[in-house]
Amino acid sequence: MHKYLSKRAKELIPYVPGEQPIGDNLIKLNTNENPYLPSPKAMDSMVNAVNRDLTKYPKPECSDLREAIANVENLPDISYVYTGNGSDEILAFCFQAFFDTDKDVLFPDITYSFYPVYCGLYGLKYKEIPLDKNLKIDFDDYKIENTGVIFPNPNAPTGEYKNLDAIEKFVSENLYKVVIVDEAYIEFGGKSAVCLIDKYPNLLVVRTLSKSHSLAGLRLGYAMGQPHLIDGIIRVKNSFNSYTCDTIAQAGATQSILDVKYKDETCKKIIKTRESTEKRLRKMGFNMPNSKTNFLFITHLQYDAKFIFDTLRENNILVRYFSKPERINQYLRMSIGTDEQMDIVIDILKDIVTKR
Repeated sequence: MHKYLSKRAKELIPYVPGEQPIGDNLIKLNTNENPYLPSPKAMDSMVNAVNRDLTKYPKPECSDLREAIANVENLPDISYVYTGNGSDEILAFCFQAFFDTDKDVLFPDITYSFYPVYCGLYGLKYKEIPLDKNLKIDFDDYKIENTGVIFPNPNAPTGEYKNLDAIEKFVSENLYKVVIVDEAYIEFGGKSAVCLIDKYPNLLVVRTLSKSHSLAGLRLGYAMGQPHLIDGIIRVKNSFNSYTCDTIAQAGATQSILDVKYKDETCKKIIKTRESTEKRLRKMGFNMPNSKTNFLFITHLQYDAKFIFDTLRENNILVRYFSKPERINQYLRMSIGTDEQMDIVIDILKDIVTKR
């Protein structure tokens, strides 16, 4: 009964996550999960963490995990790192910590659809900056008054990547407002903006362990920036929940971060499969932006995207279909699975585009 809700709660349009069906016979390529197991070291660490320490609250500072991230990312110390329950929670804290209500938050019009949800939740104004005709971010369009800027790199759902020189130029030109680079997919072929953090006090980089580290079920993310930005996030966090990351998650995430070799090998396998899948799709008449992610954003000039989506679903293959906005309603976002899974998908797509 909505009569008991606050005015703001009544007006909210919540984010709708990707479908999470139950079943062993599905090829699930709709939520950009990693098809490979997490690091064995991370798995062992989580098992070992199930002990009497669970009777105590977890370490509120997450110091071991933050130290691991700082070491792997070549940051000075843990004051440059914040960890939380997935990048979504961290982004929610960032919208509260860095953006005011007097001017617009800027982000792309085709991007992660949680951004406008956060603005609605916190009463923030925002302006969606249209991608160009090639579905790319053009930083020239962001040279307007703002209370801060956020964008994914690579962007989702398009998969397009902005090079480091372009990002640095923009960050330097927006020096008096925070620029958040959402790097959920950076490990699949891009170069991180973390190396710019020492130079720019307004740059915050946000990551997740859900994609490259195969830990979507753990819900662990982290932010990296100069200490004053990290302090800002912690101020908001400690006004909400002082114990954000549980003991088991901290143990598993720490070892996953430290096992760089395993993560790199897994990402290389996904990149290789993505590249081979892209070539086969193009031969069938599919078009797509260049992807530096663990998914492809595909369209076919002769076949309706909803028809392809429904046909794949009938064959127990789940991909993501976006009915809105109209600019992308003929595209499907397809996560990269194992080679065996993608072989099955390709065979069914061949049937779709040759036998209709």
